[in-house]
Amino acid sequence: MANTGSSENVPFWFDPKKRSIGAQILALCMVGLLSWYLISNVLHNLEKQSIATGFGFLKKEAAFEIGESLISYSAADTYARALVVGALNTVKVAFIGIVLTIVLGTVIGIARLSKNWLVSRLAGAYIEVMQDIPVLLQLFFWYAVFYESLPAPRLALNPVPGVFLCNRGVMLPVLESHPAHFYILLAFVLGIVFSVYLKRWAKKRRDATGKPFPVFTLSAFMVLGLPIMVWLGFGMPVKMDVPRLSGFNFEGGTTLSPEFMALLMGLVLYTAAFVAEVVRAGIQSVGKGQREAAMSIGLKGGQVLTLVILPQALRVIVPPLTSQMLNLTKNSSLAVAIGYPDFVSVANTTINQTGQSIEGVALIMIVYLFFSLATSAFMNWYNRRVALVER
Repeated sequence: MANTGSSENVPFWFDPKKRSIGAQILALCMVGLLSWYLISNVLHNLEKQSIATGFGFLKKEAAFEIGESLISYSAADTYARALVVGALNTVKVAFIGIVLTIVLGTVIGIARLSKNWLVSRLAGAYIEVMQDIPVLLQLFFWYAVFYESLPAPRLALNPVPGVFLCNRGVMLPVLESHPAHFYILLAFVLGIVFSVYLKRWAKKRRDATGKPFPVFTLSAFMVLGLPIMVWLGFGMPVKMDVPRLSGFNFEGGTTLSPEFMALLMGLVLYTAAFVAEVVRAGIQSVGKGQREAAMSIGLKGGQVLTLVILPQALRVIVPPLTSQMLNLTKNSSLAVAIGYPDFVSVANTTINQTGQSIEGVALIMIVYLFFSLATSAFMNWYNRRVALVER
């Protein structure tokens, strides 16, 4: 006798699995039809108005200058190279900003929990003030500070020998080019790689034998000592290219423009206030008993924080910290308001000159999507590394 209740005889609209697959196929078809309609409508309107489409304009001469660039660039270069310059400028301010924000935010977050009344209140006041002032207003403020409050180059401030502050920016000394620099950097990287593998080996050894290994001392020697040995081997090159006043401006060294400094300071000070709250919440998420247990075995306050509290707090800190890093990168697009040539600024100039607005906006979306996905991928990898593994 046949089983009338078998799934083969049940209509697909009564089968939840088949019904869900059908709903997904229907939704996919609707999205495809909507996309086709929008794209075809846009192309038809562009053709009707005799507006060219495509990315062929990237090969044409840009014919505009860019104030600062990490690579060589002139107005005779293509739009593609100009956009690369803008993207590198965005990466520059985002990378430096993220590093400074994490350091400043961590310090303020720890200070917020200080038992010293004055330190705690000052940290709290900083957090409240910076969070309540829009980042764009902060950018305008720092931009005005550099252009209105700082003197001309001839009257530049000299707070530290070789460092000058004026309305043209911040002038810093740099090392003169020398072949040793490449090998010193290579030695530093090799020292870091060695330290990573040494830490893994020491952990396995400790788990197997219970015996500790002086990882920190040996790692510090490799990371710092190896580059110093290379430096000594090349005759200790220390010649500096120091900025010097020549006419109405400075020559030599390196110059950080007022636009870059205003953007960097605005983003760092604003985002650090949110990072400080993330760090504070992460530290407070660790149970009080962990601190008491660490102190009971003789660890001092600094050791308790770095060896016990922070490693456990990272599992709470890293996810919201990732969001703040993404916010800083995306807020860097406000650079167009103060004249810093980031990717959005260069793309806007390209759009104005070529009329390729759809392609220009698409490039902006793709570039910032790439930045966000790359940052998220790195932080997710780091989060998995610091996550507590349950047994």
